[in-house]
Amino acid sequence: MKNYILVLFLIYSTILKAQTAEDVLARVDANMTSTNRVLESSMTIQGKRNSRTITSKTYAAGNKQSFTEYLSPASEKGTKMLKLEKQLWVYSPTTDRTIQLSGHMLRQSVMGSDLSYEDMMDDRKLSEMYESKIIGNELLGDRKTLILELTAKVVDVAYYSQKIWVDAERYVPLKQEMYAKGGKLLKQTEMKDVTKVQNRWFPLTVVYKDMLKQGDGTIFKITTIAFNQEIPAFIFTKAALKQ
Repeated sequence: MKNYILVLFLIYSTILKAQTAEDVLARVDANMTSTNRVLESSMTIQGKRNSRTITSKTYAAGNKQSFTEYLSPASEKGTKMLKLEKQLWVYSPTTDRTIQLSGHMLRQSVMGSDLSYEDMMDDRKLSEMYESKIIGNELLGDRKTLILELTAKVVDVAYYSQKIWVDAERYVPLKQEMYAKGGKLLKQTEMKDVTKVQNRWFPLTVVYKDMLKQGDGTIFKITTIAFNQEIPAFIFTKAALKQ
């Protein structure tokens, strides 16, 4: 029996080595990116003393256009965000004003969460931003994973390097660590509730932890999602922010 298990392990290790990091990352990108998507979600921000949940609906076209409207609670309802290319506008119904965020402002927290505006804006394929190499494999729970080390090959990235644990069967990241150029760990994510949606594997829950902040992280849950939908062009205009 021990010999049988050893043979299976050796076969599995050989299969993993036969894959290149580029192959793995391409399959991750195929699962995680899309022509467009429409989703509803909740974001639970876990503070030191209490937590609060914000719900929203998002329309996204590729990695260049997205529109988010916050639905609850009442204090956030009607707040809207529009991304066009690398520009981001935020509309506040309280002041009836639209402001554009740029530069260092994009590194600020979104509504006190562990996500920055940069995190929300950058939907590019990982293979477009990073060089990759496989540095090992590990069991996460009952899932076999490949560990990839990513190093930035473009300058306009929020994180200079990353380590990601990729499900070796479903090719979905299950864990990520994001680092500054000096090697400091800035952020960590865990992906859960991996489900098959329209012939692709996709995590419906992501737990974000900003390592520089106090609190227990932010839980982002997708309640509904549909890929490759028809989205009216008007959605991706500044006029839609005040509708």
